[in-house]
Amino acid sequence: MYRISLILLALTIHQLTFSQSLDIGVQVFATGLSQPLDIQNAGDDRLFIAEQGGEIQIIQGDGSVNNTPFLDIPVNTNGNERGLLGLAFHPNYATNGFFFVNYINGSGDTRISRFSVNPSNPDLADPNSEFIILEVDQPFSNHNAGGLAFGSDGFLYLTMGDGGSAGDPGDRAQNTGVLLGKILRIDIDNQDTGLNYAIPDTNPFVGNSAFREEIWHYGLRNPFRFSFDSETGDMWIGDVGQNAVEEIDFAAEGGLNFGWRCYEGSSPFNTTGCPNPSALTFPAAEYPQTSNRRSVVGGHVYRGTDFPTLIGLYFFADSISSEIIYTDSGNPGDIVFNGPFNGNIVSFGIDQNNELYAAAISNGTIYRIVDNNLLSLEDFSEPTFSIFPNPSSGQVALNLTSLPSENTTISIYSLTGALVNTFNVNKLNANLNLEQLRAGIYFVQLDATGQTQKLILQ
Repeated sequence: MYRISLILLALTIHQLTFSQSLDIGVQVFATGLSQPLDIQNAGDDRLFIAEQGGEIQIIQGDGSVNNTPFLDIPVNTNGNERGLLGLAFHPNYATNGFFFVNYINGSGDTRISRFSVNPSNPDLADPNSEFIILEVDQPFSNHNAGGLAFGSDGFLYLTMGDGGSAGDPGDRAQNTGVLLGKILRIDIDNQDTGLNYAIPDTNPFVGNSAFREEIWHYGLRNPFRFSFDSETGDMWIGDVGQNAVEEIDFAAEGGLNFGWRCYEGSSPFNTTGCPNPSALTFPAAEYPQTSNRRSVVGGHVYRGTDFPTLIGLYFFADSISSEIIYTDSGNPGDIVFNGPFNGNIVSFGIDQNNELYAAAISNGTIYRIVDNNLLSLEDFSEPTFSIFPNPSSGQVALNLTSLPSENTTISIYSLTGALVNTFNVNKLNANLNLEQLRAGIYFVQLDATGQTQKLILQ
């Protein structure tokens, strides 16, 4: 049976809005966690949940939580931004059993360590296997960031906040001689002299005496969560704002300056001694702070298969409002708020099939992100119409299995729900010229039936 994978619009299409075109919801996948902060997979059907208090729990594929933690390490939780903050599995975890954690140690400083799985039990780590990779002094208790992720290049990327307090009083994010306020890239499979890691030769500032060579990006305030698009390799970063703007940053290459403390989002903050704005990279998307929207959480570009309507959308959240937010990863800027949902969402993660999950810290729940419209769709033996190529550069071939009427209308809507074009079709095969539209995600609707397909224009 052909599973219709396209959104059916329940409302009158001329009243469609962006937030109505997708009905984003959550399904409870697992409960009973204690302050979950990170979700990772190790290439199988388990999810590994890093809890702020120092434990890593395992959720099996059926949503059950193991009785015994995978790992339990002592961490500093004195302050609500400390604890066990990040987790990442080595790309060759299946053979070497290495995984990495980012946590705050007893001295209040960031520690990046490697651990090993117990060779006789895949559901347990060896607590005595810790190998410290890197430690960074933290001058204040907040803005510890804590993200970890391996890129497709096999190197480990990690996020460092600006050192804390408010307004970056030490101007550390713009100080390229320190590691705070940065995203770092290191080689954990080799070691340079005096280090427990190596610095990749292709890092953007290698050989520049004004920079720490570990730096991949700089000018960040508190990039708590970041991720790589599993299809394109692009980096997406959620950087928590000061008191006015929450921002999402995007990078397809290294060496970018995202502007903090000179700018908060795209708004000037403290431009004393700052570079020309042309040297900065401003947010791909941002939103103003309100009384309940004031702490952005970076997420993931959806690349799963269960919800085709979500493919190519970048999902993130605000941990205070507990709303799930999305934008078009191919043309970011416009954003849509969904929710609120229960539990204060603080992190996202994907399983081995790229399906998307979210962690709610205050109620200890792991949610699966869904499009509610697709959960109730019926199975059809044949699609009513097809469009190709998809993605397209603008010339699209339309094939209909039948003509609902003599003058069948095809409507094209933007991701924000705006009607951008219509076509009258009187035969089963037709060509649609959409070259006048800018790149992005669109919905193609057969008006007679209300059936809709997503189209990506490049």
